[in-house]
Amino acid sequence: MQTYSVREIQSMLGISRAVIGSLVASGFVAPSRGRRNEYRFTFQDVVLLRTAYSLREARIPARKILRSLRQLRRALPDEMPLTGLRISAVGNEIAVHEGTARRQVDSGQLLFDFDSLGAAGSVSVLARPAQQEVAVTAAASDGAAATWFERGVDLEVVDKAEAETSYRRAIALAPAYLDAYLNLGVMLCDGGRSLEAIELYRAGLVQCPEAALLHFNLAVALEDIERPEQALACYEACLRLTPQFADAHYNAARLHELLGHSSQAIRHYSEYRRLQRR
Repeated sequence: MQTYSVREIQSMLGISRAVIGSLVASGFVAPSRGRRNEYRFTFQDVVLLRTAYSLREARIPARKILRSLRQLRRALPDEMPLTGLRISAVGNEIAVHEGTARRQVDSGQLLFDFDSLGAAGSVSVLARPAQQEVAVTAAASDGAAATWFERGVDLEVVDKAEAETSYRRAIALAPAYLDAYLNLGVMLCDGGRSLEAIELYRAGLVQCPEAALLHFNLAVALEDIERPEQALACYEACLRLTPQFADAHYNAARLHELLGHSSQAIRHYSEYRRLQRR
């Protein structure tokens, strides 16, 4: 089965890495892990991510979204249909359209209309929307910073050096621009520049100390340079901010086990398993 990386999801759906991370942390999807412990998403995960994002933007309660997505997952094919796929929700049902066929899915009383993946009959449901709203922090409302950030997202797959320049320009214009720190940091780590990523994340935390994903990503970068004690402290900081962050529990458990802290490792593994069963 084909799987997709976070970067591919960003390109397909036009939503930021921070939004993807928050949807995963909230339990809307449970991606697998690749060889480098990176997220890998199935086609079903992609559809659920986009649907969850649309529902959350419409201020539907998380409990209703989770119930809806459980029903929707059962109706989705494993692979992308060549005829295209559209999802709409009206009244009490989610409708899944594949080409000219239409199937209804119990959605848990959704009381609005939305079209999360474009028109039926399109070749791919994963095309980037013509209009996207980039999730930014309130301090990053400067339009010029958002323009540089979007340019960085577009350039990541074709020119990483220019993407880095764009992200750094966005940060210079809006020092609390969370998504720019997250995207640039991951790009630096992927390029073997973990020390620079660590410096960047720490600068980001000065501006955004309550950003759980920054603490998490800093921990991953510290693991890359084999500093488990420091990484563990960052995972714990992440969990203080977001106690339901399953991956932070799992990674903290690994490091506690590595450092010989058996009882703490068991506690985090237990919490990870509990969250995965939700």
